[in-house]
Amino acid sequence: MATRCYRVGRCATGLGLFATAPIAKGALIVEYSGRRIPTWQAREREARTGCRYMFEVNSRWTVDGSTRRNIGRYANHSCRPNAESALAKGKVMLRAIKAIAAGEEITYDYGREYFDLFIKPKGCRCAKCVAAGVAAGSGSATRSATSDPARSGGVSRRSRAGSSRTSAPSGRSRQAAKGRRRG
Repeated sequence: MATRCYRVGRCATGLGLFATAPIAKGALIVEYSGRRIPTWQAREREARTGCRYMFEVNSRWTVDGSTRRNIGRYANHSCRPNAESALAKGKVMLRAIKAIAAGEEITYDYGREYFDLFIKPKGCRCAKCVAAGVAAGSGSATRSATSDPARSGGVSRRSRAGSSRTSAPSGRSRQAAKGRRRG
């Protein structure tokens, strides 16, 4: 991570994170940064303000990634991601799970809870779902890649807005030993 291998740019869903150089499988890409706050406080903020950038590290701590300096917040959801969130030396990092070509959007699975709360009601707009013809707002969005039990140990993203149970950046639930994004 000595040089920045990413940039923020326009994509079909708004802003996204794109590779500027090839990224090898397993490489750490960017930190999901922000203030570390108690999870109970994150849940209060989510309920009060609808914050969507909370990343639950564990049942005790959550990273508030709402600051625009947090480049990791621009990585979008995909049902067929090329990155995953991971804890490395106490920090939430995005790590490539396959080789990423220059110009390709960096995406990861936000997790079941976030998906159900925020993405499913409007329809998933990731490349996999758009190619499959899942219409926005149809409510028929499916999660074939993210519901795979083999991926359940990954980190997810979630939010508490509209729910009393979410907490990672916008909706990720805590699974295994890794945190999830919620918000």
